[in-house]
Amino acid sequence: MSAITFAVQLLNGVQYGLVLFLVASGLTLVFGILGVINLAHGAFYMLGAYFAWWIAAYTGSFLMALIGGVALSFMLGLLLENVFVRRLYGRDHLAQVLLSFGLILVVDELRQILFGKDVYSVKPPPWLEGSIQLTDNLSYPVYRLALCLFCLVLAALIFYVIQRTKLGMIIRAGAENRDMTRALGIPFDSVNRYVFAGGIALAALGGILVSPISTVYPGMGDGMLILSFVVVVLGGIGSVAGAAIGALLIGLTDTFGKVFFPQVSSILIYVLMAGVLLWRPNGILGKREA
Repeated sequence: MSAITFAVQLLNGVQYGLVLFLVASGLTLVFGILGVINLAHGAFYMLGAYFAWWIAAYTGSFLMALIGGVALSFMLGLLLENVFVRRLYGRDHLAQVLLSFGLILVVDELRQILFGKDVYSVKPPPWLEGSIQLTDNLSYPVYRLALCLFCLVLAALIFYVIQRTKLGMIIRAGAENRDMTRALGIPFDSVNRYVFAGGIALAALGGILVSPISTVYPGMGDGMLILSFVVVVLGGIGSVAGAAIGALLIGLTDTFGKVFFPQVSSILIYVLMAGVLLWRPNGILGKREA
């Protein structure tokens, strides 16, 4: 493998890991902070991609699709939290699994009613449609480079909000001890709905960003759901920084695994997860239980 080919594969792995981090960070916030197992997370990733196709088809603008898709997903998250999810706080995980599995069926049925069963494609912005010529036979899409940059900026924004803002302080306090947070008079319960809606919006954002480099099709969120849970467990439940590390590890492992070990590439990420959990049972940055 030449140095340029290696660099391209490295960039592909980082790009895949960054998108996976966006989706998994929403799941780790909902799972680690609210204590809710949301099996419908992948369904909202798929729904975000369909929102992108739908809005772009009517407006002709990918930027409008990006803004509109995230806004619609956030409002949908607020509605679901207010009607269904808030009744699950503090309940056993079986009730959460049953409800979120029901949401998968509802979202999939709505997708079929609104968008049908066809496979769609989404065009990137015109100024990001070209490619950078690396060699005579090798080029790299500009959109993928822009996607990496956008994901890096967004990841930095997520870390800033969690570490440097009052909202982030409340989120971290609730993740540490929910009961004490409420006892101190901190409005943690009112923050719950925004955390859940934000998690849904991040999942949808991942689907929107991927739609120009992939097809939009039914069930596209199933694999992303599994990988997101792997990232959450690998990084440590409730740790956004751990999710970032885990997502990059999985992105690089999957990308280079398909190049060097194509016969067993599908199981390499689970081998990686098993190895990390043998080393740190609570994940890379997970806290040990007392």
